[in-house]
Amino acid sequence: MVEKAVPGDPPLKLSRVMIALVALAAAAAAYWRLTLPQEVVAATPTRGDAAEIVYATGVVEPRIWAKVTPLLRERLVELCNCEGESVEKGAVLARLDDRQPQATLSELRARQRFIKADYDRIATLVERRVASEQALDRARSELSQVEALIAGQETRLETYILRAPVSGVVLRQDGEVGEVAEPGTVLFWVGEPKPLQIEADVNEEDIPRVVVGQRAVLKADAFPDRVLEAKVEAITPKGDPVAKTYRVHLALPDDTPLRIGMTVEVNVIVQVSADALLVPTNGLRGGSLFVAENGTARRRDVKVGIRGASNTQILSGLNEKEHVIVPFPEDLADGARIKEKRG
Repeated sequence: MVEKAVPGDPPLKLSRVMIALVALAAAAAAYWRLTLPQEVVAATPTRGDAAEIVYATGVVEPRIWAKVTPLLRERLVELCNCEGESVEKGAVLARLDDRQPQATLSELRARQRFIKADYDRIATLVERRVASEQALDRARSELSQVEALIAGQETRLETYILRAPVSGVVLRQDGEVGEVAEPGTVLFWVGEPKPLQIEADVNEEDIPRVVVGQRAVLKADAFPDRVLEAKVEAITPKGDPVAKTYRVHLALPDDTPLRIGMTVEVNVIVQVSADALLVPTNGLRGGSLFVAENGTARRRDVKVGIRGASNTQILSGLNEKEHVIVPFPEDLADGARIKEKRG
């Protein structure tokens, strides 16, 4: 096939040369970009304390306290309005509407009086040999039955009175007169404001590393600029198989600024290694990192010790004068050319 040039068009050979030149220029630019040293940030290892911690969240609670809840669904007719006040064990905190059980008790007592009078009458007739001993036994049995019913009703009426289970301060009071109290709803928290403790939930995979006496560092939103401390005091022997956690109690010092009900982040210090060689944690992937050596990236396997959120201890495979590339460069090949920036 013979190609014919159209009048006014550039010569065909010249067009092909121009296309080839453009392609060559694009290839050269791509090659230049690929061979250009990749810019990386490098950091020098540091020396410091490496701390292994177990993280948990917890709530500040009194060491001695109790909740007061109704056992019945009934209307509140009386509240002590004693929030923040000291109360003795057994003090009345609230009353539920007990008019119906009181009416039942009145009926039982009236029945008791009637049966007692009948019993006394039969006993007199027995003494005169007019009535039989069997009749007296029946009257005595009826009297015993009604007396048992009265004792049970009096015990039931006690459940309409909410009392302080321990001596202490009413830490919190909920509910209003006229509301219907539901069984299990906490209406009062009674306890001692001091000493305080933290109840924290620790994952079952971490609990083997937690022991009584360990120091813990706390962070609370209410005190963002303060480092607070506690000490592991007790560990609940049985864990929660659903949440897969164990309950840990941490004692707080008497001068702690934390208040009852505050939530805190708990960092239990399991182990501390002094003067450890540390590198940024984001420069590691498992037991590997990249170091910068004379404009070249070198992948290095290292032995890792204590891992932290920001720094990780290196036990061997790295010296403190080398430069570690951070963060770990996923797209960087071992032996690639790099341009180093100090982090």
